[in-house]
Amino acid sequence: MPRLTCLSAALYPSRNRCSPHRSNRGLRWTQEQTSSLADIEIDGFRSHLHSHKSFSSIMALRVAFLGPLASFSHQSFARLSADLQPKSSFTDAFAALQQNEVDYAVIPCENSTNGSVVQTLDLLADRDNSYADVKVCGEYYLTVHHCLLARKGLYPSWSEYDGSITKLYTHPQAWGQCETFLGKYFKGVERQDVSSTSKGGEIISKDTKERGGAIASRFAAEHHGTDVLVENIEDRADNTTRFLILRNVLAERTAQLEFEQPNPPTEGCALETTHKTLISFLIDHTAPGALANTLLIFKNHGLNLTSINTRPSLKNPWQYIFFVECGRTPSEENKDAVYKAINDLKQVTELCRDLGTWKDQLSANA
Repeated sequence: MPRLTCLSAALYPSRNRCSPHRSNRGLRWTQEQTSSLADIEIDGFRSHLHSHKSFSSIMALRVAFLGPLASFSHQSFARLSADLQPKSSFTDAFAALQQNEVDYAVIPCENSTNGSVVQTLDLLADRDNSYADVKVCGEYYLTVHHCLLARKGLYPSWSEYDGSITKLYTHPQAWGQCETFLGKYFKGVERQDVSSTSKGGEIISKDTKERGGAIASRFAAEHHGTDVLVENIEDRADNTTRFLILRNVLAERTAQLEFEQPNPPTEGCALETTHKTLISFLIDHTAPGALANTLLIFKNHGLNLTSINTRPSLKNPWQYIFFVECGRTPSEENKDAVYKAINDLKQVTELCRDLGTWKDQLSANA
């Protein structure tokens, strides 16, 4: 069986065009170029899948993402030769994964300019245990460039724009990534949140009565047939979104791929590559030093804290679920560090969950 650590290297090159092919389970996208899935390097491994008996099963992998088509979630994996299935919400993508309707889900978790995606954190918090089998198995970083879109032919060009746009549409995360441009040219214009940036482009492409604009990608503009009035309206040129790749740990289809779990490290693993682990926990907020004592456990086991986020627990007002992301460079000495840390965390927290371990793509590509 082929050995894969995650799907994160099956990346979408921003200048490649893709062609849609309908299937009865969703939309399948394949490259128009001659390169094949066998030539894609996945986390340092060459799969050479064409020569393998299970190649056909890998080609049938089902991947959920936030739709509609041409969202940034879609763009992040459009090159992957698989059955890509757009979902109308993050919740639908998580539910499909838990119910084994898809094999993987690609979900944005944070942006370098605007911070964490709270909808993703809320689903990972899983307060009612609806997604007990869903864990992170990889990550992918996508450089995000936003454009101002308008209905085809509405404005000849940006230089001739007359200021008549009355409403803008985009995903809530995008507003904070384009504040400088919006503050300069669209101060006071109504902002309408939609489920994804691509959805905003879809809305304005169909609305012939309203003079609306959308913030989305050129990929979305080409898909929905809208004009791009201005490109690269994001505040920072290095604007990047990190996507988490999720799988159902009990699913037989993905288990057959023999996903390599980075804990413990495999023989011959490059020591300079960091492995990340995401852990959530709930503590007694009334106990002095409870959080400090909990965080010391990570230090005691040699785990480097790289981020801490919180979301309301919904058990008691002002009690929070903490999300801690930690990293370690694999070695024989620390191969059990995550396992031991979680055991210690269970002794001092009200609730503790291991949400997955995966290879750090930033250190892997450094």
